[in-house]
Amino acid sequence: MSDKRVIGGRTYDFSRQVVVMAIVNRTPDSFHDKGRTFALEKAAEAVRAAAADGADWIDIGGVPFAPGPEVSAAEELDRVLPVVEAARDLAVVSVDTFRPEVAAEVIRAGAGVVNDTSGLRDPAMADAVVGTDAQLVICHSLAAPRTAYPSPRYGDVTAEVVAFLRRKVDLALSRGVRPDQIIIDPGHDLNKNTHHSLELCRRLDEVSGLGYPTLAALSNKDFIGETLDRPQTERLAGTLATLVFCIERGARIMRVHDVRAAADAIRMTEAMLGWRAPAYTRHNM
Repeated sequence: MSDKRVIGGRTYDFSRQVVVMAIVNRTPDSFHDKGRTFALEKAAEAVRAAAADGADWIDIGGVPFAPGPEVSAAEELDRVLPVVEAARDLAVVSVDTFRPEVAAEVIRAGAGVVNDTSGLRDPAMADAVVGTDAQLVICHSLAAPRTAYPSPRYGDVTAEVVAFLRRKVDLALSRGVRPDQIIIDPGHDLNKNTHHSLELCRRLDEVSGLGYPTLAALSNKDFIGETLDRPQTERLAGTLATLVFCIERGARIMRVHDVRAAADAIRMTEAMLGWRAPAYTRHNM
């Protein structure tokens, strides 16, 4: 399978390029920003700031994965569509949703990526991208969206995540999704404890070995906080370490909150791997 793809009208070569994917949530109960960008103008400001700080993609969410109050499809669309419109001329737009009807609408509005954290729990999500140029992110998770799943147990978490993703990729392909539309995500911390997420980092090459671009959503997550004994507001250094570590093991799309710092870490990693030239060279020249 070719590592080159055209996504949202932009060309990416995942053999030597890493995407900076910024997070903008229009939710009052989001994991990290706690509703800071729920107001539309705040969300629009966050989109502009992310693009200015180096985001390649902007991932827009209207409903968190975690348990919480019901949000209808109509309300979700009311939340995300104006932000899609604000972002589509600045970066590739991704929308984090588990609803096929929302996916279809945001693709029509200009989204280039549908980020399904439910892992095709509703197979109609695959149908929403068939016949379009949109990418489909298939993420490992066990619980239904907005549903608690306490104390998850695995025999071999990486092997089970890989098997799940392989099954779901096969499902998407059987419904007509093209191989060059598929992105996979092992779902760090989604129905997993800290030991599980750390092992997925160590063995991420087994996930990326499936042959599809691998998204890693690591930013400020609890496995970082529990490992370092840091509250959510003090996890940037740990996040940057996980970004570099996972890029070396095959991750190519990094979903992040702190765009400027993450972009610097990612671009520096690309340069050290020989994939990116320095912005300029004067020292000892």
